[in-house]
Amino acid sequence: MANEAPILALINVMAALRDPETGCPWDKEQDFATIAPYTIEEAYEVRAAVVSGDPAGLKGELGDLLFQVVYHARMAEERGWFTFNDVAEAITGKMIRRHPHVFGEEAARSAAAQTAAWEAQKADERAGLAQHGALDGVAEALPALKRAQKLTSRAARVKFDWPNAEAVLDKLAEEIAELKAELDEAKPERLADELGDLLFVLVNLARKLGQDAESCLEGANEKFIRRFGRVEALLAARGKTPRDSMLEEMEDLWTKAKKEGL
Repeated sequence: MANEAPILALINVMAALRDPETGCPWDKEQDFATIAPYTIEEAYEVRAAVVSGDPAGLKGELGDLLFQVVYHARMAEERGWFTFNDVAEAITGKMIRRHPHVFGEEAARSAAAQTAAWEAQKADERAGLAQHGALDGVAEALPALKRAQKLTSRAARVKFDWPNAEAVLDKLAEEIAELKAELDEAKPERLADELGDLLFVLVNLARKLGQDAESCLEGANEKFIRRFGRVEALLAARGKTPRDSMLEEMEDLWTKAKKEGL
């Protein structure tokens, strides 16, 4: 395979792994459902490499993600659905159709105009697939925060939206009050329902402020890790661990970590 084009070599490696007689036992047993979680995981690994600014890591993670595409395409080919080349041809055609200002004779566009045209093009494509609702086509497999933001963005395009962030904050206060009202009885299904409403409004607030809710929460996660790690380090310097420390002491150290800029 050394003299083959890299993508062809990868496709052939995948075919060998899935060979019914001589392939890898694990790879032969997989199907779309079992491989899908790995595909999602690899996409997140790509994002992590981008955030870390690691070119070598990004190259490796992009390869892992490409392997997932080849894997799915191979399983589809085995069922007679389509091949990897069909996948590549389809996305190439779609990108050409969606960029007539680059590949056609249409006038150049600003980034904002391109975004509007892109959404119009996608709406036309959804109509061709009998997806006529404003929310049709938003993938169910997206992380919940990401999906909520896409759903509300779609609704906003047809003018179903709050006028500004202040109005969303008012709704947030309303949802907090409704959650508080459920605390006494504490029925799990009611609490889950109200918590879901609260999170959904927070996603809308992020959107109205021009922020990506998923990225905001990821940032909060990393900040928590940094600050809690500092609390543990400060406790260790005192010969202690969180388990044998009082909450008040840990809160004081948390404030110290915040003041240190963590």
